[in-house]
Parts: sequence; structure tokens; C-alpha cells
Amino acid sequence: MIKTVVARRYARALFELLDSADIEATRETLNGLGQAMKESSELRYVTASPAFSAEEKISVLTELSGRFGCPPEGKAFLEQVVRKNRIRFLPEIAEAFGKLVDQSKGVQQVSVSSATELSRAERDRIHMRLRDALKRDVVVTFHTDTNLLAGVRIQVGNMVVDGTVRGRLNDIQAVLTRE
Repeated sequence: MIKTVVARRYARALFELLDSADIEATRETLNGLGQAMKESSELRYVTASPAFSAEEKISVLTELSGRFGCPPEGKAFLEQVVRKNRIRFLPEIAEAFGKLVDQSKGVQQVSVSSATELSRAERDRIHMRLRDALKRDVVVTFHTDTNLLAGVRIQVGNMVVDGTVRGRLNDIQAVLTRE
């Protein structure tokens, strides 16, 4: 809970600080650094360890952010995040910042999971129906998950519409185990 509140606060501050021309570059930087933090135990160690000074941590993050084309305001932001000891929240800050960017553009992120790879026509049909239902532009990310057995699972923000066989089986199991 506290993590998301802190992340939203920092993301909002950065979003309001940036010029519109720098928003996408900053988004890419935050997403890249957030993903690196999730995947790299070495980077997590460097940013979390008291053995490294704030200047060393800032140097590492500045070097990495430069590779993503981060604007100067973004680099100054990362420096503040390190100095305030909030660097462990970077993946959540990146996510919150991305939501603010999407909201400002009137775009909705949607995740669609299916048991098998969907054809281009099916993807296009799902995209059009989601756009019509949500009455806004959507960016749809398609995933394949063989555990779903069949059907489609759609996630829009916190709302999930589960039309998969796995979801139905889980619902039946829940009903049977309650009695």
C-alpha cells in the first residue's frame, strides 16, 4: 500500500516537471530501469547496499539512463530518488508514470491472454471491440498462456474479464468446495 502511494507521488511530481517533448523518453527510461531492477540482482544489490555511496548509485543510474536517452530532468529525478532512499520503488514509479502518460493521452492499456496464438484477424477484432466498448484508444498487449486451456482473459486496469476454460473450472471448484 505504502509502495504504491509513494510511487504515485513521485510519478506525479516527475510528470508535472517534464515538458511534453520529454515525456516519452522519460517513460522509456523508467520502464527500462524498472525492468532492469526486476531482472538484475546485481543492480538491485548496488542500489540497495549501504556499501555503495549515493554518488556511486547515482553514477550507475545516470549511465544506464543515458543509454535510454533520458532527458536531464529525468536524471535529476533519479538523483533525488536515490538521495531520498526510494530507489527500490523504481519499478512501481515507472508503472505509475506510464499510467499518467496514458491518461494524459486518453489511452487505455489492455492485456489479453489466450491459450493459443491468436490470428491477425482475431487480434484486430478484439482490438476494435475493446476500443468501441471503452470509448477510447486502447493499446492491447497479447499474451499466450497454455494453462488457460481455451478462451480469452482480458485485463483492463484492475478489472478482469475471464472467459477461459481454466477460469470456469476454477469457478466451479470454488462453488463445489463451499458446500
